Amino acid sequence: MLRMALWQTRFFCTSFLLKALPWATKRTSFAHRNSQVSRGSWSRWSQTLRTSVPATNSVHKTSASQTLDKESLAKKLFHQLVGGHRAAIAQCITLVESTHHGKQAQARELLAEILAYLKKKTAENDGIPTSFRIGLTGPPGAGKSTFIEAFGKQLTEAGHKVAVLAVDPSSSYSGGSLLGDKTRMPELTRDMSAYIRASPTAGTLGGVARNTNDAIVVCEGAGFNIILVETVGVGQSEYAVADMVDMLVLLVPPAGGDELQGIKRGIVEKVDLILVSKADGELKVPSRRVKAEYTSALKIMRKRSQVWSPKVMQVSALTKTGLTEAWETMEEYHTIMIKSKLFLPKRAHQHRTWMWNHIRDNILDIFRCHPEVRPEIPQMEAEVSQGRITAGMAADLLLSRFRAKATAHDNGL
Repeated sequence: MLRMALWQTRFFCTSFLLKALPWATKRTSFAHRNSQVSRGSWSRWSQTLRTSVPATNSVHKTSASQTLDKESLAKKLFHQLVGGHRAAIAQCITLVESTHHGKQAQARELLAEILAYLKKKTAENDGIPTSFRIGLTGPPGAGKSTFIEAFGKQLTEAGHKVAVLAVDPSSSYSGGSLLGDKTRMPELTRDMSAYIRASPTAGTLGGVARNTNDAIVVCEGAGFNIILVETVGVGQSEYAVADMVDMLVLLVPPAGGDELQGIKRGIVEKVDLILVSKADGELKVPSRRVKAEYTSALKIMRKRSQVWSPKVMQVSALTKTGLTEAWETMEEYHTIMIKSKLFLPKRAHQHRTWMWNHIRDNILDIFRCHPEVRPEIPQMEAEVSQGRITAGMAADLLLSRFRAKATAHDNGL
């Protein structure tokens, strides 16, 4: 009887559970749906509240964070640069070379930090800049890169820190540049006391990149005391580097021209030192002849400085002959310029010159992109190409468009 009662109780409980399970399942799913609906409604309501009420604050917060990021980027790069991080040098130069409007603002802040730092270092050095800027120019094939590697290695072995800013020519068709100077200086590239940066001219006349002067400031901020600027050797007009260096050195190959070539106005009358390269082997005799020709040519040219007369020397990067004498001559020039109190005025004049160069380049960009001028440029170019008008007439027409718009803007029209 007891066993029969237990069996009936188990059967009753099982039947009850089977009947109640569908109702419980439906109730659970209904509650789950209600909770999803409630969460969805709350999410939509909170999203509406966020987007409708404090939109202005979020905009201000975003702009403030962006400004903070820009400021922190410039300051971060500055601290890394003066702290000896080599990667920061390339990042800083890339930033100052950028044409992006936002990055240009960061570059200005970075350069301001570096200039303040350099001013402090100069004051600690009795008002004399701690760096020596040397420009190297010459015709193609003169051996500029080979000379820089041998000369730079000699300077680093003597305890100097050398930065090489090598400017490569950009193609006038594709705008590209080989940037192959590092491949011609393998030993100096591996030297931890040296830094090599190749930059394209990007169509800039004068053989130097547009922001080479800013790159010099970056290298000086990184602690390099010898700055070598190698320019594009494409002719006598490539002397813009003379307005950004303390001393201009011209490298000429042996048997590369006669005495009359040195008398022409151009790069020769701006140089402070002429080095006849490749003075070894079979070229030793021709190099002596070229040295004599340039020496006599310099004698009949007007003296540019009252304290220094340009010298002509022979060097060989292959045999390392003449490199020590060349550096001693450069040091002599540096010392004379400082003692005669001409060093700082020369740099000040160079800074003013490059300010106007930047203004000229920026005005040209503004003119080309002006809404009144830009649509007329293709037509004017076609008219000039077909010979219907002269280049001067086309320039006058475009300038008149630009002036008319500027005059109307000034008159409030």
